[in-house]
Amino acid sequence: MKGGVFSAPGDYIYFKSQVPLHKIPIGSKQWRYYDFGPKVVPPLICLPGIAGTADVYYKQIMSLSMKGYRVISVDIPRAWNNHEWIQAFEKFLDAIDVHHIHLYGTALGGFLAQLFAQHRPRRVRSLVLSNTFVETTSFSAAMPWAPIVGWAPSFILKRHVLSGIRDSPQEPFIADSVDFVVSQVETLSREDLASRLTLTADAASVGPLLLPDSSITLMDTNDYCATPQSLKDQVCERYPGARRAYLKSGGDFPFLSRPDEVNLHLQLHLRRVGVEARPDLIPGVPKDGSGGSSTEPNNGRENADDSSENDKRDPEPPSTAESADPPLAPEAGSHDLDNQLLKMAKLSDGTGVSVTPPLPNAFFRDKQSVLVSRALLNITCEFFILNLLPLYLGNCTLTGNVAAM
Repeated sequence: MKGGVFSAPGDYIYFKSQVPLHKIPIGSKQWRYYDFGPKVVPPLICLPGIAGTADVYYKQIMSLSMKGYRVISVDIPRAWNNHEWIQAFEKFLDAIDVHHIHLYGTALGGFLAQLFAQHRPRRVRSLVLSNTFVETTSFSAAMPWAPIVGWAPSFILKRHVLSGIRDSPQEPFIADSVDFVVSQVETLSREDLASRLTLTADAASVGPLLLPDSSITLMDTNDYCATPQSLKDQVCERYPGARRAYLKSGGDFPFLSRPDEVNLHLQLHLRRVGVEARPDLIPGVPKDGSGGSSTEPNNGRENADDSSENDKRDPEPPSTAESADPPLAPEAGSHDLDNQLLKMAKLSDGTGVSVTPPLPNAFFRDKQSVLVSRALLNITCEFFILNLLPLYLGNCTLTGNVAAM
């Protein structure tokens, strides 16, 4: 896996062609993020782990945006201590005009999400924590060279970051998720890696939260994970009243290896904490709110940001024409959760009803035209065969009789 040749998944390539990447400088920090879904919905903000980028949550962006939720996925900017991170993240929220948020964090991202909820309780309405921790003492002890991490060369930092990822035969969907994350680590600069390792090794712990346990969901995998089980147990002990959502497998990156299950738990969490989806604001989705959920990308993109936001942002333009629709999949499938990596999956909306997204209008019209053309061609061929064949045979008989005379 690590060290091999990586080929980007087709759904990720399509996602990149449809969903714009935003880049905005705020003070000395450069923020890189995706923001997709109805703007009127309080956003779910995804924070990656030490080896992740904003791109690792592309499957959540595709699926939940089609359900009518707003999803923001961010890169962790260069911050060298926890207080700097909290202040930088608050300025980022102010810059994109978001006040109340729901946070989904994995590993280091989950730890940073808890810190922000502790110090800015009025802004955080709920938490989804996955394979994370509440204190960094063990990581600090395992990195005695943390004071000089800022001077370490890039290859040493990458090796240390990847050392926690299991490099042995695994299930295909977990191996694919590892390959994808490793490819994202290669895009990180030395300064980015150093700052993330510093945040991990900075001895700190999460204090009491004003957020009730009922607004917290713990979503952990039961197989191998780089976060020690003892640290995950501390999280469970800290939030005894939190909802538990265990995944049988998925490795370190269940959002990539088990996207349908993760997306379902995220959707149930958002419903439970009172976030109302707005599928009616998504063209092409039935008004009853039964929009499809898919692990494949969607065809289109959200409305352009407000002019004031456009003045602040520097989005990376998609390679296709702009549309008011969220991205719809070029093909629709209906397969079980176990086939989620290769084809589009049907996702239960919590009521036991599975739905799939409609085909784009243009694609449907093209398909219909092809079918109509084929039908007309078949009818025409049958007409000529049934009507002209007797005439042809009669002419052959008459010609034979004349030749015999």
